[in-house]
Amino acid sequence: MNHPDETRGDDVHALSGAYAVNALDDVERARFEAHLLGCADCREEVAGLREAATMLGSDGAVEPPASVRDAVLAGIETIRPLPPVVNVETRSSDADAERSPATPPSRLADRRLARRLPLLVAAAVVLILGVGALVLRPWAGDDPAPTPHLTAAERVLADGDAARVAKSFPDGAQATVVVSRKEGRAVILTKKMAPAPESRVYQLWLQTPAGEMEPAGLMPDLRNATVLLDGDASRATGVGITVEPDGGSKQPTSEPIAFFTLDS
Repeated sequence: MNHPDETRGDDVHALSGAYAVNALDDVERARFEAHLLGCADCREEVAGLREAATMLGSDGAVEPPASVRDAVLAGIETIRPLPPVVNVETRSSDADAERSPATPPSRLADRRLARRLPLLVAAAVVLILGVGALVLRPWAGDDPAPTPHLTAAERVLADGDAARVAKSFPDGAQATVVVSRKEGRAVILTKKMAPAPESRVYQLWLQTPAGEMEPAGLMPDLRNATVLLDGDASRATGVGITVEPDGGSKQPTSEPIAFFTLDS
């Protein structure tokens, strides 16, 4: 199966909070999802922040006073999330403490809360200010950061002239195909995608101007994924998704569950 390119650099750890509340753009999302595949610490942080955001976003929320919002905006740029610190000795001692029957439950709860406190703060800030109205990026200062090396998928997503075609599925899943004619490549972004049936796999296809379907790779078993399609998409007229036997097929063996028509 295809997997996104690995992300380089420690700064990607700082994107966990924004990723958990869907506050990243497509390029940042692609970079962070590639990082998540190999970082258990960030996966744990994202899960904890989503849990915290759900609790903070309950029906009892009220609109904060303007003074609170102004104070948050005034100080937010001084806060920069730190990447998780991996320390073998600390991790071992924490694990031993959690396994030890002599450790009071209250102390274990305090330790877990301490580890998640930065996540709770980030969730509170995002929910107070409203993700739909304002997206804060505390990791960005006044000076523009150096442009990182972009993967092929990130170059497609960063192309301002790229074409986008979105589809929604009856179960609530969503998929968006982004095609950069300049790069000659295509990317598919999925959200809440149900796994393929047992012993089956989702396969991607590029349709040629002659109407032929060329294999363009397999989709990973992830509900949210960013996948770079194989093959030349510079003249493709469509992108299809079919359900195929494990390992994929040379030609489609079933009707597409989704087809994205592209402008020529």
